[in-house]
Amino acid sequence: MPRSTTDGTAAGGAGSRSRRNFAGARPVMDDVARMAGVSKQTVSRVLNDNPAVRPETREAVLEAMRTLGYRPSRSARSLASGRTRMLGVISFDAARYGPAATLTAINTAAQQAGYLVSSIALDTADRDTVVQAVDRLSAEGADGVIAIAPQRPVATALARARPDTPLVMLDNGLGDGTPVVSSDFRTGARLATEHLLRLGHTTVRHIAGPTGWTSADRRAASWRETLTAAGAPIHEPLVGDWSADSGYELGRKLAGSPDVTAVFASNDQMALGLLRALHEAGRRVPDDVSVVGYDDIPEAAHLLPPLTTVRTDFSEIGTRALRLLLTQLDDPAESAADTPEIDHVVPVELIVRDSTGPAPHEDDAGPAPRN
Repeated sequence: MPRSTTDGTAAGGAGSRSRRNFAGARPVMDDVARMAGVSKQTVSRVLNDNPAVRPETREAVLEAMRTLGYRPSRSARSLASGRTRMLGVISFDAARYGPAATLTAINTAAQQAGYLVSSIALDTADRDTVVQAVDRLSAEGADGVIAIAPQRPVATALARARPDTPLVMLDNGLGDGTPVVSSDFRTGARLATEHLLRLGHTTVRHIAGPTGWTSADRRAASWRETLTAAGAPIHEPLVGDWSADSGYELGRKLAGSPDVTAVFASNDQMALGLLRALHEAGRRVPDDVSVVGYDDIPEAAHLLPPLTTVRTDFSEIGTRALRLLLTQLDDPAESAADTPEIDHVVPVELIVRDSTGPAPHEDDAGPAPRN
């Protein structure tokens, strides 16, 4: 007489064999098929979301997977679909808020689509480093790659080391039809500069990001164009490195000039350093000097005073990049090299808070800057 198991299934039956597999060896696709009463091919179709599988059959297969504790291996999925369901991301300066927020959005969207993400954060943009990153992702079998490429040399290096897998670029294009996703840098800088001019400031000084970064260069160019269109004086921008420390050091130079009444910083971290420099110099914000940042980091609304800034939708940038990559995977013709470059621009928004106000009049100017 067959020995009974704890769940009442006869030890000699198919259920017992699967239970032994679950308790001992790792369950395989054959076990799932046997428990669900379907073929191995049907299990494969369920794993790959084939719409031809009937709902009741799909549920039976999924229930068998749950009961057995079956976890399909990446190699099994790859053999079944020709894909590893793993995507690669190459990023630079990943500790900064923008790249970090974008990477988080890519990971979330990939997980929802049933993909894993292998990310490589690089410190340098030289060709050899980029080639090594591409080779590593190719060796891991990445179905596609998203490159967060904020510097021109990064795009140049990727152009020479482009993988044979689908590619989406962030900020910089390759000029070969590769989809590009970027924030509307030019509109953001124009909104910031126009806002300060409308408040009556005769001109706007600028703390720029590092030269060679697409976002910094486009913001600086748009700031200059907006001042030119308004007939306002233009002072050469002070160039920072995105950090609050650089904003503070450059802010000390601006704080010592009584004629400085409005400053547009190319990101919120540099604006944060600027606020400290102005405070130490006795320049009140916004009574004496108005300040606008860029990105709308989570802390921007909690600074003293709360920071007026340009909001960048990093979540949308990451999600859209992932969507474009999956589109290429589903339709390889989308990545044909003879198609025009597709530039997907994500809108920005000016968020007005208490760090900006009307330009001061001579008769209500605050105390002279402290030396």
